[in-house]
Amino acid sequence: MQQQKGVTMKNRVELLRKAQGINQGDFARTLGVSRQTISSIENGKYNPSLELAFAISDFFGKQIEEIFIYERGEQQMRSISEDAG
Repeated sequence: MQQQKGVTMKNRVELLRKAQGINQGDFARTLGVSRQTISSIENGKYNPSLELAFAISDFFGKQIEEIFIYERGEQQMRSISEDAG
């Protein structure tokens, strides 16, 4: 997935996983993905698919917005405003 300039996606996956005392390998197996996928998500190098994001939120019993934080940069907000006007 190509990230747009000025857009960042942060997440709390590592924080929540560690709070439950689960290592990356066990968490990955539970979700049916590789440990490398979990590592990449936690390091912000990969944004999960919508399906995986829902699986992660279900695992932790939280809303997606509580785990994945989408931040738009000022430049993108101007572009959106110009497109709407």
